[in-house]
Amino acid sequence: MPGYEIFGEEERRHINEVLDTGVLFRYEFGEQRKGIHKVREFEEKFAAYTSSTHAQAVTSGSAALKVALMALGIGPGDEVITQGFTFVATWEAILEIGAVPVFAEIDDTLNLDPDDIENKITDKTKCIVPVHMMGAPARIEEIVAIGEKHNIPILEDTAQATGGYLHGRHLGSFGACGTFSFDSVKTLTTGEGGMIITRNADLWRKMSEYHDHGHDHAENPGGRGADGRRFFGSNYRMMELQGAIGLGQLEKLDSLIATQRTNKARLKKILSDIPGVSFRTILDEAGDNASFVTFLLPTADESRRVNEVLRAHDCGAINFSENSWHYYTHWEHLLGEKSVTRSGYPFADVDGRRRIHYDVDALPKTAAILTRTLCYPINVKMDDAHFEKIKKAIVAISA
Repeated sequence: MPGYEIFGEEERRHINEVLDTGVLFRYEFGEQRKGIHKVREFEEKFAAYTSSTHAQAVTSGSAALKVALMALGIGPGDEVITQGFTFVATWEAILEIGAVPVFAEIDDTLNLDPDDIENKITDKTKCIVPVHMMGAPARIEEIVAIGEKHNIPILEDTAQATGGYLHGRHLGSFGACGTFSFDSVKTLTTGEGGMIITRNADLWRKMSEYHDHGHDHAENPGGRGADGRRFFGSNYRMMELQGAIGLGQLEKLDSLIATQRTNKARLKKILSDIPGVSFRTILDEAGDNASFVTFLLPTADESRRVNEVLRAHDCGAINFSENSWHYYTHWEHLLGEKSVTRSGYPFADVDGRRRIHYDVDALPKTAAILTRTLCYPINVKMDDAHFEKIKKAIVAISA
């Protein structure tokens, strides 16, 4: 799954071009940079790759979510529907901009269940954030239709699904905007970094300004010091070295994903020999970025038994129902309303009154699915010994 496995001449070439200029900042230094604008080039090429018109590079996938939410006008008093199976960054971003995360169930895609969205919509719902978990698409066409019905924008969290698509359309391009993560273990990595794509020029301009302290980026003879400001912003700027790495990775992203698909198919065939096994619903096998292979057993007890055998053979799978970073039930800091602020915000108002509370048992369907679910991450470089180890373990499972 991680792009760092294939660092090579492409990344070095782009990095050396930056180092030759000595300019690490994405703006200004016109003469010194000699026409080298790696972040801008990365944005342009990523937008083209995803068939979008605009892309905004930022410092992380978390920053991408915050900048996108702010550009959509989301803030205090608003509710944002997302899923209870996602990395904590999804709801952290919602809380950080002052809104309230509302958690909905997942379905057999292991992504947001459209049937539960309608149950969670209120007059305070101002955004819906489906997450394309583990490289495969949510039912994004249905979710967009729900958003259009209620006039609620869709923000796609595509952090784990770079390069994935549904019915020929890239994930992240269905909603008002889509966010991506390029951290150290993502399919395309820049170490840290993120991107937001959109077809809405006004939305992109807001993101461009907000991520750079409010600079309006209008051309003027006074340079950055004379830029105007339509609103306040913050600093989520990607630097040139990250843009350079991103360009090198993007050049080989499709071949990387093709290799992952080959490895996933090989492993899935091996796992098919587990008695009673089934596999996650993938809406478009050709569009899966193949960063994980996910399989389910008939019961939670059987899932535990199978994984005990796999662990005994030194090839244990991931059980996300035991994971404290991706599963609602184990987010003790959220459920326990733990905050670093004296007031307890965002869980409490400044007057001490509770503003958010979550029930640990609020998502029974999600729990029923995840307790039966196991998965393996797929790497680019997977040797025969790894596959053989799993194959031997499965023989023991069936014994």
